[in-house]
Amino acid sequence: MKLTTSLVASSLAAGAFAMVARPACAQEFALYTGPLKSGADHSYSWQMDYTEGFGEYFAGSISWLNEGHIPDHHRDGQAIQAWARLPLARRRFVFALGVGPYRYFDTEAASHGEGWSDTHGWGVLYSARATWYSTHRWTANLQLNRVQISHGPSTTALMLGLGYQLDAPDTPGPRDFALPRTQKVTNNEITLMAGETILNSLDSQTSAAEAIEYRRGINSFVDATVGYLHEGNGLSARRDGATAQLWLTRAFLDDHLTLGFGAGMYAAIHHGAHPDERDTGDGILSGLVSVSASYRFARHWAARVTWNRVVTRYSRDTDVILGGIGYRF
Repeated sequence: MKLTTSLVASSLAAGAFAMVARPACAQEFALYTGPLKSGADHSYSWQMDYTEGFGEYFAGSISWLNEGHIPDHHRDGQAIQAWARLPLARRRFVFALGVGPYRYFDTEAASHGEGWSDTHGWGVLYSARATWYSTHRWTANLQLNRVQISHGPSTTALMLGLGYQLDAPDTPGPRDFALPRTQKVTNNEITLMAGETILNSLDSQTSAAEAIEYRRGINSFVDATVGYLHEGNGLSARRDGATAQLWLTRAFLDDHLTLGFGAGMYAAIHHGAHPDERDTGDGILSGLVSVSASYRFARHWAARVTWNRVVTRYSRDTDVILGGIGYRF
């Protein structure tokens, strides 16, 4: 994949999410899991989902979808969907239909010889969802997903989900519109984090990882970060370098909890580089897509968890999962 393709894809994902989340980044958060089928093959699927209301009958969402491990394919990615929804039973039960683009990352068995390749592409995610809303902001969900891919196996999954309304509704059922916000979610924050790097190969090799990050709020829904990421020494080629991202963020629970989605770039220094990186120079700049959550437990201190996806053009994609402590000022 060429550099421009990777960077444009990341920009499109961030831009589309910005349109979906313009009034607010998220209102309902849910986790799903269940069986998946692709032709005669069976696996599992899981999904985390943010849903935002745009009136009584419409909503938008952004999701991270994992399609399990079907033979020769380990596929996941981000999906943005528009939803038409129908409230029933005094708004306690909602049936919804959603559709939208799916940006996937697929670890495939190499077509010639041993090894693997990290393939990136676009598909469509079709969904049907039934949601029951309790009186205590919890939701129970049943969702049917159909992933349609042109150059790869399509899948169908049936999942159960548990959700929570991060903004309390004014009436039973879903909130029609998000609460307005005028203040920045973040002023300044410096965070030290440590965790694990997982190579997106068929064997999923791991290594220790560390990072330092500076975060600053730009407006009431957008943060910017710069940082330094070290992916560890246990992979075929050790990488570390500078990161820069823009984030769509939202605060809940009296500003104690924050959620965010980020996209940007990662300029990596290679040690023991893979031959493809050394020969082409493609290993210098990669895409970086992330989701993050923080919880403020004191006036100036917060715990943060971040899941980063490093998007390369030479089949060395990684997941870098980090947790740490940040100081806000």
